[in-house]
Amino acid sequence: MDRFTRTRVLFGDDLQKFKNAKILLLGVGGVGSFCLDCLYRNGVQDITIVDFDTYDVTNQNRQMWSELHEGEVKVDALKEHYPSLHPINARIDAAWVEAFDFEPYDLVLDAIDDTKAKLALAQKCYKKLISSFGSAKRIDPTKVQVADIWKSYGDKFGSKIRYELRKRKFNKKYKVIFSSEQAQVKEKGSFMGVTATFGLTMCAEALKVLRKK
Repeated sequence: MDRFTRTRVLFGDDLQKFKNAKILLLGVGGVGSFCLDCLYRNGVQDITIVDFDTYDVTNQNRQMWSELHEGEVKVDALKEHYPSLHPINARIDAAWVEAFDFEPYDLVLDAIDDTKAKLALAQKCYKKLISSFGSAKRIDPTKVQVADIWKSYGDKFGSKIRYELRKRKFNKKYKVIFSSEQAQVKEKGSFMGVTATFGLTMCAEALKVLRKK
């Protein structure tokens, strides 16, 4: 018996694929922190996380461990809970994406909200990319879906990404997590039931890809 006993019952020999995987997770907020926790609990150990932010009190409605680390750098605080993490404290913008080497990673999981960085990610590493669209302003987790970028709908943020990609003559496919629910408010309110669902769905999609390798 070990902490992966029940995971092994469900996934069998694929558990070793999870343990051997090398994952890059960009953003560890309301979506990314739950994705991280899900990956780690299912055997993925080699995870590099990138974020520049610190925890504040407003994170505590939706971000894993935030209530324990107010004022601390997110990536450093998370290493206390997931010791095998490789933390990078950096702001992810288009310039960072252009300079970073994505080649060593099996998957790139995008849980950031910077439009230009998302566009740069799609163009540079779409073959190994799973990207999250807008999870804020929504209250219905049953509306969260997975599709290729061109089949996503119902999300203004996603619509902007598709528009900008078309302007760049980009027509490749990659997976996105999105909600078909219309925004309930104009301000950036958030409900953990939805943001966590985005993160857990991202984790499930990542494990699905790893099982096929």
